[in-house]
Amino acid sequence: MSAIDIFFNLSVLQRAFPMLLRGLWYTASLGVTAIVLGSLLGSLICIARLYAPRPIRLLAILYIDLVRAIPVLVLLILIYYALPFAGLTLTSFSAAAAALTLVLAAFTAEVLRAGIQAMPKGQFEAAEALGLGFWLTMRKVILPQAIRIVIPPHASNCVSVIKDTALASVVALSDLLKQATDAQALFANPSPLIGAALIYVAILWPLVRLTGWLEIRAQRAYSR
Repeated sequence: MSAIDIFFNLSVLQRAFPMLLRGLWYTASLGVTAIVLGSLLGSLICIARLYAPRPIRLLAILYIDLVRAIPVLVLLILIYYALPFAGLTLTSFSAAAAALTLVLAAFTAEVLRAGIQAMPKGQFEAAEALGLGFWLTMRKVILPQAIRIVIPPHASNCVSVIKDTALASVVALSDLLKQATDAQALFANPSPLIGAALIYVAILWPLVRLTGWLEIRAQRAYSR
């Protein structure tokens, strides 16, 4: 049997393709959920990290440091396998979404903090002179400018989260990787794994290039 028949068996790929599509749906749903919730939660943690009373600021710093220090896989296993002992049982999708959301929130908080602190103090002083309250200042003045700065690194973090969705197979979520491994066992051929790898590349490579384009555009904006 040739290497083509082993790794690129078209007949096996054709039969496994419906399974890979089902897995792709779970992967996409998990990625979008984690990115949306992680971005929102990270923004709130960032605001708490910068402007909340000192005890809350310290808790925010502790959260950011701990979550960034824990491997995603370890956090996922803790959520899925340890929380039931405390009376909280989550589905595979919920556990994976929670783990990825918590991780992205920590990185988003740090990236956004850097963007906000890069704003000149004159922006805050001008908003205060106009009589704008804190939340209105953040929403109308500071965040729109800070977001332009943080889009490139945040986009890179989002790409990393989409790649990390493959870890959800550890908790038996029928994502793309899990379906590929099941198809490999079903057809006794590794071609489904190659198919899954190609699907990941087809999705993530354009996103990686988009991240690079955003970085170049941001650099040009700063140099003006």
